[in-house]
Amino acid sequence: MAKKVLIVGGVAGGASTAARLRRMDETIDIIMFERGKYISFANCGLPYYIGGTIEERKALLLQTPEAMKERFNIDVRVENEVVAIHKEDKYLEVKDLKTGETYKEHYDTLVLSPGSTPIKPPIPGIEKDNIFSLWNIPDTDAIKAYVDNQDIKTATVIGGGFIGIEMAENLYDLGYQVNLVEMANQVMAPVDYDMSQLIHGHIASKGVHLYLENGVESFEEENGSTYVKLQDGTMLQSDMVILSIGIRPNGELAKEAGLETNKRGGIVVNEYLRTSDEHIYALGDAIEVVDYVNGEKTMIPLAGPANKQGRIVANNIVGRQEAYKGTQGTSIAKVFDLSVAATGNNEKNLNRLGKVYGKDYMMTVVQPKSHAGYYPGAIPMTIKLMFDLEGKVLGAGIVGYDGVDKRIDVIATLMRMGGTIHDLKELELAYAPPFSSAKDPVNMAGFTAENILRGDMEPIIWSEIEQADQDKSILLDVRDKIELDLGYIEGAKHIPVNDLRQRMHELDKEKEILIYCAVGIRGYIAARLLNQHGYKVKNLIGGYNFYKCVIKDFTKEVNPIECDYSDKKKQDIPLINAAESDEITIRLNACGLQCPGPILQVSEKMKEVNEGDILEISATDPGFPVDVRAWCEKTGNVFMRTEKRAKEFVVWIKKGSGKAKKQEVNHSDKSTMVVFSGDMDKALASFIIANGAAAMGKDVTMFFTFWGLNILRRAEKVNVNKSFIEKMFGFMMPKGVNKLQLSKMNMGGMGTAMMKKVMKDKNVNSLDDLIGSAMKNGVKIVACTMSMDVMGIKEEELIDGIELGGVAAYLGETDTANHNLFI
Repeated sequence: MAKKVLIVGGVAGGASTAARLRRMDETIDIIMFERGKYISFANCGLPYYIGGTIEERKALLLQTPEAMKERFNIDVRVENEVVAIHKEDKYLEVKDLKTGETYKEHYDTLVLSPGSTPIKPPIPGIEKDNIFSLWNIPDTDAIKAYVDNQDIKTATVIGGGFIGIEMAENLYDLGYQVNLVEMANQVMAPVDYDMSQLIHGHIASKGVHLYLENGVESFEEENGSTYVKLQDGTMLQSDMVILSIGIRPNGELAKEAGLETNKRGGIVVNEYLRTSDEHIYALGDAIEVVDYVNGEKTMIPLAGPANKQGRIVANNIVGRQEAYKGTQGTSIAKVFDLSVAATGNNEKNLNRLGKVYGKDYMMTVVQPKSHAGYYPGAIPMTIKLMFDLEGKVLGAGIVGYDGVDKRIDVIATLMRMGGTIHDLKELELAYAPPFSSAKDPVNMAGFTAENILRGDMEPIIWSEIEQADQDKSILLDVRDKIELDLGYIEGAKHIPVNDLRQRMHELDKEKEILIYCAVGIRGYIAARLLNQHGYKVKNLIGGYNFYKCVIKDFTKEVNPIECDYSDKKKQDIPLINAAESDEITIRLNACGLQCPGPILQVSEKMKEVNEGDILEISATDPGFPVDVRAWCEKTGNVFMRTEKRAKEFVVWIKKGSGKAKKQEVNHSDKSTMVVFSGDMDKALASFIIANGAAAMGKDVTMFFTFWGLNILRRAEKVNVNKSFIEKMFGFMMPKGVNKLQLSKMNMGGMGTAMMKKVMKDKNVNSLDDLIGSAMKNGVKIVACTMSMDVMGIKEEELIDGIELGGVAAYLGETDTANHNLFI
């Protein structure tokens, strides 16, 4: 007589068990029971069908009972609910929901894959017909019908987990005003609070109203409208409500049968996924598993582990002894444009287990780009890596736009192999400019983690900044001066990293130096420099960019800075500060330009347009929206909004009508630089900085001396009277920008030619163009008369627009400048 296996539950775990079991043994009699109408459907795709991204409902149905019968000879009984397990006599009591009849079905082996159920707490008013949960196909059909047939303008989502976030996004895509309410202090529990702040900022930037640490008190009806009343008294008018508060395991059946369950109702299994009864296996959302990283018992409801457990259960039923080694919790979710991923233990889990930062574990935060920075579309991601004091990787969280999935998978794979941060830095991964960098982001995480463990850099984390003793420490900002316009930490002393060698005497060696830069790289360089000169130093990991995001309260955001009005239902939604009838929108394409190219184009274009006109700028530089917003605040123009498209960032700004931001630091708006070098790459750097400073409204003076004078020479020969030595100098030195060579890798002119070609291919302005732009922007270009005299260069040999001056005149300019560069 054939062996009989009954499977309770027909979605991910149950269906995968049945299919694998048939592949392993053709003779087994397999019956699968599902109390719903559908088996093996795409749970994770449900929100995207409601939002319209997935157009066809049938795409959600991965398998049907008929197809399972035809291919695998499995008896699939939908709308059949198992109401009792009689384990002593080895039979099930089953109710046919279509007929109401109850029958018995005996088994040799039983598999429980009952899944989980959304939590629906007894909140007053929760039974209203416009309040939904999303868990299965019928839920989806109900929400879809309501969305398609009702006039909805506002929606409230309760719960900031995977489904809640995905529903918020899809309702937003339908053109609704969305509120997102979460009882905890963050959304997306798999990542830590600091990483979730990046998500909060992005959600708020879309115009979604975020309510954190605020639960629902009741659902109320007033004048025909539903209101969600929060615990702090806030009333949210809502045409529809989505509940995504959490889930509970469907362990009641097992518990009533006398099987061992835990305090949460989860079914307890051994390493072979066998329950306390040797003839009964269990898997999926309903079981207690081992945390692969820390060995503790936990419950992690994810589709990936459930499918793998199904395969293991089937193998063990046919006699293989295959152990399930635990769940790592690797996950990823789409949050509007962002990707949010996690694996292993986050800091919250480690703290819950009694682990102490600095004593039991360490962390690093890096912000590398998704691929080579010089290839268009490179966008930063933030990686937080947890590791113990032996270097073992404990977990990671990643938030970014592109390439997040493959980085979390690399780290998850390394963890499965028992890898360390040293292995992470040594990984040899595929590289080409459109896909990665020569040092992949995960390599960078490994490098910084190793620096911390080996004592090359002592870190300070964002939460420790406010706790620092100001009498015993100095907060040091090593960014460039222009970056102060984008914000700074109050009380910090400013010394740019490039000036630190000359100015370190300004720091007190008796105090601890707490360094920060934008993302941490320059801070590390500064820390190494000061350490080797006897200073005690800590570097802020993640830098100011991470810090300023973590400390901000995004629940207070009222004006979204990033909105996507591309959906047809959003055409009626006006822009922020929308143009009046007499205002004109002018489009500017700055795609492919490297910084400061886009901001320079904006500066030039704004000179041409009229007061009140709107400029719509497209750029591929991911830092451009932040830069242009700061530029607007400084120049008195109005930053309206920005949106991210597939491979570009689009910004709308209005000329005038804004109040120039008052400077919060004491400095003048003058910039000066000495250009001593005649190397092509250094000349490029000089004019890029000068143009950027001019675009920010600064009064810029460039003083060219000695070899730098060759940059200003005319390309054509000029007939002037010179001595023999002066003629020799003129013969040996390059005439103008087209004859300049690279300082490194010139290779007899090949390197220079290659550089010019790459610049042309990447739409980087030529040196000629940069010089012309500088002059047009009012940059004062001064040739040193003393150096001209020494080198035999005559005024007639210089290009037009050059002023002549001496050292004294230049020093007079530097006296009132906020900084002076020497190139």
